[in-house]
Amino acid sequence: MKFNEEGVCYPCIHYENRKNVDWDARWKELEALADKHRGRNGNYYDVIITASGGKDSHYQVDVFKEKLNMNPLLVSIDNFSWTKTGRENYENLGDRYGVDIHLITLNRKVARRMLSKGLDKGLYPTWIWDRAVYAYPLQMAIKLNIPLVIWGENTAYERGGPILEDTPDAMVQLKNDVVKPIPLEEWVDEEITLKDLNPIIYPSMEEIEKAGVEARFLSYYDPWSDHGHYEYAIKNGWKTLEEEWVREGLPGLHYLQVDTIGYLVHNWVKFVKMGHWALTDYCSLDIREGRMTREEAVKLINQEEYKLDPKMLKDFLDFTGVSEERFWALVDKFANKDIVEKRNGIWRLKQPLM
Repeated sequence: MKFNEEGVCYPCIHYENRKNVDWDARWKELEALADKHRGRNGNYYDVIITASGGKDSHYQVDVFKEKLNMNPLLVSIDNFSWTKTGRENYENLGDRYGVDIHLITLNRKVARRMLSKGLDKGLYPTWIWDRAVYAYPLQMAIKLNIPLVIWGENTAYERGGPILEDTPDAMVQLKNDVVKPIPLEEWVDEEITLKDLNPIIYPSMEEIEKAGVEARFLSYYDPWSDHGHYEYAIKNGWKTLEEEWVREGLPGLHYLQVDTIGYLVHNWVKFVKMGHWALTDYCSLDIREGRMTREEAVKLINQEEYKLDPKMLKDFLDFTGVSEERFWALVDKFANKDIVEKRNGIWRLKQPLM
């Protein structure tokens, strides 16, 4: 997260700058992009949409299938575990919009080993999953001769990270620090070879350019709103997690990553390293969009954000085979003692938010 000289974070600055954007002009740019690629392959697919079955996926498919009249192929990375609600939402995506969905299930043996190694490297447990989300759709675009790949939001620009440029070019996300720049060779051991890591190998820029593939963020053309997409998706058959499971540490966030059980452990470890995770992220969004005051957010975060849901943790540990003792030992090892401390055996912020 970067801040300006006045101590204001760049996501807040970028959100404030939205009022200076000519969104009608940007939408026309999107229409021109769609016109360029629509029907380029005859009756074949003309766009890949990276999708999970979540609220944002529903909105993205609506934009390209129904508003822009394109023929999308949805490309998804399978979860290592699913909620019942997530499965239903994934099916609803196909039923509601009538689209083909290509789902890859990562080698579970390799993924299990990679999650465990990711913990050892610095609490980066879902590195393989996150990298597959960026790499695999590009691979498929080249192999299937589909000229356009769409991701939802420019995470670093909208949420915070090293990318401060408002750009439609989704290739910049390879440097957004969501996936740490760890060479593939560092993951190779007696159980993992480079051949096992095929779905997470980025095509070269030469391969991408030769294939004529363009990668774009929808958030550049259309003001991104998680809550707005949630309200849209609900009207189109999508369901929140509220009736199935109320997660500790995420009060009210029944629309956040509802498809899987243990994946958000990777987000929680951000708390012990950086002092915040999903609750702070989403409270910040609510403040910017006027649904919450800062005072309300501070109170909620101080009360709830340190909590790690036990069901979430158990699912993660069951898949990885990592013992709970080892998990907490690694959390203790990598916790940022400048900003968090243990009180009664639980990691908390040293200084509550004010």
